[in-house]
Amino acid sequence: QSHLRLYTCLFLPQPVCLQRDLSVLNLLDSRSVMGDLGWVAYPKNGWEEIGEVDEDYAPIHTYQVCRVMEQNQNNWLHTNWILTEGAQRVYIELKFTLRDCNSLPGGVGTCKETFNMYYYETDDRVLKESRYIKIDTIAADESFTELDLGDRVMKLNTEVRDLGPLSRKGFYLAFQDLGACIALVSVRVFYKRCPFLVKSLAEFPDTIPASEASQLVEVVGRCVNNSVPLYEPPRMHCSTEGEWLVPIGKCVCKPGFEEISGSCQVCKMGFYRSQLESSACSKCPPHSVARQMGATACSCEDGYYKIDSDPPSMACTRPPSAPRNAISNVNETSVFLEWSIPVETGGRKDIRYNILCRRVLPDGRGLEECGPNVRFLPRRLGLSNTSVMVADLQSHTNYSFLLEAINGVSELAKDHAKQYVTLNVTTNQAAPSPVSVVRKGHTGKSSIALSWAEPDRPNGIILEYEIKYFEKEQDSSYTIIKSKETEMVVEGLKPSSVYIFQVRARTSAGYGAFSRRFEFQTSPYLTATSERAQASIIAVAITLALVLLAVVAGFLLSGRLSQCCLSFIRRCGYSKAKQDPEEEKMHFHNGHIKFPGVRTYIDPLTYEDPNQAVHEFAQEIDVSCISIERIIGAGEFGEVCSGPLRLPGKREIQVAIKTLKAGYTEQQRRDFLWEASIMGQFNHPNIIRLEGVVTKSKPVMIITEYMENGSLDTFLKKNDGQFTVIQLVGMLRGIASGMRYLSDMGYVHRDLAARNILVNSNLVCKVSDFGLSRVLEDDAEAAYTTRGGKIPIRWTAPEAIAYRKFTSASDVWSYGIVMWEVMSYGERPYWDMSNQDVIKAVEESYRLPGPMDCPEALYHLMMDCWQRERSSRPKFDEIVCLLDKFIRNPCSLKKLVNSSHRVSNLLVEHASVEGDCGTRSKTIGEWLDSIKMGRYTELFMEGGYSSLETVAQMTSEDLRRVGVNLAGHQKKIITSIQEMRVHMNSTNSTVNI
Repeated sequence: QSHLRLYTCLFLPQPVCLQRDLSVLNLLDSRSVMGDLGWVAYPKNGWEEIGEVDEDYAPIHTYQVCRVMEQNQNNWLHTNWILTEGAQRVYIELKFTLRDCNSLPGGVGTCKETFNMYYYETDDRVLKESRYIKIDTIAADESFTELDLGDRVMKLNTEVRDLGPLSRKGFYLAFQDLGACIALVSVRVFYKRCPFLVKSLAEFPDTIPASEASQLVEVVGRCVNNSVPLYEPPRMHCSTEGEWLVPIGKCVCKPGFEEISGSCQVCKMGFYRSQLESSACSKCPPHSVARQMGATACSCEDGYYKIDSDPPSMACTRPPSAPRNAISNVNETSVFLEWSIPVETGGRKDIRYNILCRRVLPDGRGLEECGPNVRFLPRRLGLSNTSVMVADLQSHTNYSFLLEAINGVSELAKDHAKQYVTLNVTTNQAAPSPVSVVRKGHTGKSSIALSWAEPDRPNGIILEYEIKYFEKEQDSSYTIIKSKETEMVVEGLKPSSVYIFQVRARTSAGYGAFSRRFEFQTSPYLTATSERAQASIIAVAITLALVLLAVVAGFLLSGRLSQCCLSFIRRCGYSKAKQDPEEEKMHFHNGHIKFPGVRTYIDPLTYEDPNQAVHEFAQEIDVSCISIERIIGAGEFGEVCSGPLRLPGKREIQVAIKTLKAGYTEQQRRDFLWEASIMGQFNHPNIIRLEGVVTKSKPVMIITEYMENGSLDTFLKKNDGQFTVIQLVGMLRGIASGMRYLSDMGYVHRDLAARNILVNSNLVCKVSDFGLSRVLEDDAEAAYTTRGGKIPIRWTAPEAIAYRKFTSASDVWSYGIVMWEVMSYGERPYWDMSNQDVIKAVEESYRLPGPMDCPEALYHLMMDCWQRERSSRPKFDEIVCLLDKFIRNPCSLKKLVNSSHRVSNLLVEHASVEGDCGTRSKTIGEWLDSIKMGRYTELFMEGGYSSLETVAQMTSEDLRRVGVNLAGHQKKIITSIQEMRVHMNSTNSTVNI
């Protein structure tokens, strides 16, 4: 045994130096004890402690036992009391050597190659052997033999076992030998912990893991060094292996501080930090300053403001200047107002507009605000678009509109004087509003008595009412009758039948819309008693008729009736309907007049004496009231001049004067005045107004209102590309409104073209040229006459060319050509094609292509006007309605048929400042990337330049201030900023002619 013990002791390997691991804490390490371990062995001749030193004189404590020559071995060795220090699970590392039983000499009593390890848990140092609990049986992976002793090679085994959960303050370890030859070189007892950690400005203390391997201990960190939790306190989880896992949340520096090298440093003067989400202090944005260290916000300079919802990085701003380039377009009792964005936006994008409407009181008594009945489309306050439609104004009334631009800080700038732009307009005559209620009176088997109230807004004197009715479910065939009163008995109906009635009113401005449908039923057939009563009534009526006939015969004999009849016949074209109410009925079937009656428009040819028609419809003006100042053109019959008209009791106005050249024949005089007798029947804001005629002196003159901008085709050519789409649509809407009026009057123009549209100083377009006998300038082959047969091929519908079938539908075709002329700024339709080529192309379904920069919606309307079938073309009232929708919703005109390199003046482009039409302005980063300067994006943002509007105001000094120091880069960015300013100015400009 001594021999074995000696070799076991001498040839132990050198101790292994453990690397320090902060996550592992030793409770016991036998190699670190300088003196005796003091462990207890039982029996005393069992385990034996051997104390040696290694080559570095470090102590080696070895317990060994090798009583293999004896039977029934039971040798115990237990440690001192080991304090757990709160650990719930500990680890035991054993290093030992063990001899192979087969290598021992013969005659061995017993031999084992394992030993047992136990523990006893207690709160004090009292040892009770019976309480030991077995941990495990330890076996060697490697054992040595006698040969190994000769080679002086020892094989060291290392085994680690874990112990837990522990609940007492400490425990004992015990080792049991049952007959092995073993040397216990070292025993180390340790536990694992998650060490102290500082992460994301939060401290996490030393943490002992849980007892179960699958358990994580959650630890809440503490924010340090002027930091606070972001959203929630920071947390980490400690694993049983002593590792920190699953970080949740973090700490960030307080406002006014920024994180530098893992600690929070105070912001310098001129810098601020307000949000926990941002990492670094930022330079105060433009027009603001921070006068102390640790600022959480920058205060605005005098005259500049911020609202609570503005981000801290946004520059301080101020109210905008007044809107500019404001124009108005009057359409009957509606006014379309349009303007451009202010020159000075105040540095904000949230520009809105308010409209103040005031009515000018008569006799200069001041102004009063418009009442609640006036409608603003889309609204009066908080407009984001630069246009508004004001409807339901009073006719022939002066109004004053104040346009104000505001932004988010306008309310804060109380010392800032409000800036307005004023527009003064005068409304025109308008059609009446719809009749709201139609009532039924007495009902017979073939008649129904109707009554109705005057429209809520008559907009002038009601000239007559039109009653439209038809049998229910048969609306394709209807009848129209007229009445001067607000009641009428409709006769000639079927008994026991349901009829639909609609009523509309007419003023000098035209018809209003029909009322909603009212449904009434006639009485059933009469009974036998009723028939006898009716027979009696008929007999009485016959008797009265005979008496009346006798009286009429007496008048005939006296000769007095003949003179009355002659007078009646002379004026039959105008007043026959007034003599016979039945003749006032107009029956329609499938949209066409079935039984023609009296029309509203009266053809002057129906008069025996054309001079009578002129005096009927045109005012005679004394030649002394007119002064001819200059010649503005030449007409077919003479010169066209301009000058003032001074009528007694009226203010002086500028007029156009058509003169009949000397040496005219009587037929030429009639033809010349024929246009005046037509024009004098019309009264509409989009129809050229006849002031009067001069027929009692020479030269004979026709006096009309003066249109400053002349013909539409010439005007558009002079101002190519200078109008917004909404302005062009406003012109087209005016033309369509005038044509709707003519269509309702029963008048077919036959020569609707841009050359026959006149434009005044407010861009109001008016239909003119009702003579239908003018020769087209510079185009002999397109000349035409009203009676001779030549027609303007390029503007005329196919059926009118082929069959001379002129209707309102053929005027709609011509209107489509006018639309094309307007959107192409006066270009000639079909260009240089000959008339025969045009006729052939149209017959083969060729249609003009969409003009450059023409909205797709407008081109679709043109194509609808050019439908081959007349019935498929829209009516003028439908065209007006559609154009009104375009004006109310400018974004519907954004999509173009095609594009060109010409700078577009689309109204919807102005919305890009707001983003209303789906457009989006470039960001600072996108702009810098586009000029290859993206590296400076963060510098611009930190300098407070967060929008292109603020960048557009930058100078070279500003660039150096934000950190752009290279001269070449400064030059490139300044050049791009100058281009940006030019683009902004051109985009925001509006031509006001």
